[in-house]
Amino acid sequence: MSDRDVQSSGVQLLWGATSRAPRGPKPTLSLQRIVDEAVRLADAEGLEALSMQRLAAELGAGTMSLYRYVPSKDDLICLMLDTAIGAPPEIGRRTGWRSAMETWARANVSVFEQHPWALTLVTRPRVMGPNEVAYLEAGLAALRGTGLDPAEMLNTVLLVNGFVRGSAPFVPERSGEAKMVSAEMLVDFGQQERFPTVVEVLSAMAERRPRKSDVPFEYGLRRVLDGIAARIDSIERRS
Repeated sequence: MSDRDVQSSGVQLLWGATSRAPRGPKPTLSLQRIVDEAVRLADAEGLEALSMQRLAAELGAGTMSLYRYVPSKDDLICLMLDTAIGAPPEIGRRTGWRSAMETWARANVSVFEQHPWALTLVTRPRVMGPNEVAYLEAGLAALRGTGLDPAEMLNTVLLVNGFVRGSAPFVPERSGEAKMVSAEMLVDFGQQERFPTVVEVLSAMAERRPRKSDVPFEYGLRRVLDGIAARIDSIERRS
């Protein structure tokens, strides 16, 4: 982050500096109310529905009055993202690292279940806000005492975080149904010979009783943590 980023009013707002509220009688708006309404609108209709004009109308205010609180729409979106992320989960000190990271990952993916629009924002270059940094703090703290060095701790958190973000679009609770092709659809389109293994696997999955282990997120999280556990075990064996 450059000095220019640090000095920008948007970043100052993100990190808790006083908003530019107007002087005079007590204002009917507040920065928090503006951000909360923007999040509500994005949750209901998607980020593409958000404009300063639309937001002002929802708040019963003039468009220009919003700029007394937030410098630009881009700055507003930064505040929205950190608000949507919220506080990280409480992880007890006596919780083992694996249980802690499971809790951390599930809380992380729940952000995108509740706020699907946030998923497209977290991969963009940006200044991280306090809630996002708090998630990083919680993830790193969960790995204390595992024997991982600082670089491995950070890379491990980024690995789990990357898995969460990659899996979020396919979490059923987020989208109603996982966006996956069906064997029936491929057969209907006469594509079973082109994709025989896909048809075989999906047909077999459809015939058995659903299991929690079949959920891509749960399966993938376990395999990622298995790999981390193997690394931690190797460190413990050498010590």
